[in-house]
Amino acid sequence: MPPMWIWLQFIASAALIVIAATQLAKYGDVIALRTGLGGMFVGVLLMAGATSLPEVLTSISSVNQGVPNLAAGNLFGSNMFNMLLLAILDLVHREERLLRKAALKHALSGSLSIFLIGAVVFFVMSDIQVSIGWIGADSLFITLAYMIAVRLIQKHAQHGVAPARLVEVPKGTPALSRGVLGFSIAAIALILVTPIMVRSSATIAELTGLGATFIGTTLVALITSLPELVTTLAAARLGADDMAIGNLFGSNLFNMFALGLTDFFYTQGRFLGTIDPAFLMIGMLGLLMTSMGLIGNLARLERRVLFVELDSLALILVYFGGLWFLYSQNIAP
Repeated sequence: MPPMWIWLQFIASAALIVIAATQLAKYGDVIALRTGLGGMFVGVLLMAGATSLPEVLTSISSVNQGVPNLAAGNLFGSNMFNMLLLAILDLVHREERLLRKAALKHALSGSLSIFLIGAVVFFVMSDIQVSIGWIGADSLFITLAYMIAVRLIQKHAQHGVAPARLVEVPKGTPALSRGVLGFSIAAIALILVTPIMVRSSATIAELTGLGATFIGTTLVALITSLPELVTTLAAARLGADDMAIGNLFGSNLFNMFALGLTDFFYTQGRFLGTIDPAFLMIGMLGLLMTSMGLIGNLARLERRVLFVELDSLALILVYFGGLWFLYSQNIAP
């Protein structure tokens, strides 16, 4: 197939993924509202899970197609991109420090994200050769840790919140049945289109010589993270601050769960054991940026360089500086 057609296939499939994932988040919000879940719980768990579904499906398709580095690059790269979105969110709402206003509410989800990213980096570095069946014990630990994190966030979200707020449904919200139908159709579309995007991404990695690692960390991570950008900005415009910020920290949490989950579909052995050591640097950049996002929110810094807050500027510089460093170090196996 000519290179031009490969790029066209990638662009078309990427556009469909963004559209489907945006609809998935939209109808996931409908389901959450109609079932009476709170805003922070929706953002950290349900919306984060919905907008992160492209990353999950991309990773599963990548290992099925024999390019596990594309899977790992996608998830680690998405962590970095999500924290870049924190800075973008701050830039868009520079008159009112949106992140400061909701910082304490997200200290738990941010801390849990840091813990899980750190655990994944540790397991990749230590290469613990213990498995139950074909699934690594490290992946099982990550999966269990995510489930415990979900429970902790659920209890934290419900603590001190009046039941009336939990069941409040905005006027004009579609019926639950429509939400379930829309969510299902969008999920099926993602399942069908994602393997096409993965195939074209792997081919682009070969054509450009950049390798699956760099393509996964940049191009694929950007495409699969665009739904987070769309839904986060939309939630912020609607005044759903908890949902907007929770979506980003929650997506990082969910991405690490997705790494553990991918092991269930990788039958050749431990999935984390196959990840190239180069990903330790990418994982550490994601860990560093998530820590910076949480610290910047809690520290309540109010200093600006022109119209950009110092913590937002730092996140932007670390993201693009990190990509330049990865490229200059030829981290593209």
